[in-house]
Amino acid sequence: MDSNLMPVTGPTMTLSELAAYLSVSNQALYDLRSKGRGPRGFRVGRELRFRVSEIEAWIARLEAADGTRHPSGGGT
Repeated sequence: MDSNLMPVTGPTMTLSELAAYLSVSNQALYDLRSKGRGPRGFRVGRELRFRVSEIEAWIARLEAADGTRHPSGGGT
């Protein structure tokens, strides 16, 4: 193994798996990514993949941004 290569750390999800996990369409994720608002991913052949750690970080950023726009006043 080449010592310059970084090992893949953690599990990944396909676009379809992520869409199912978030209960959104594949197209919704493509649209978010095309606008620069989706999770970072990478291609393996023709398949788009996402690291679970990146998905978690992306969701945390969404939550933080939403919390800034809609501060909690003790209720939902």
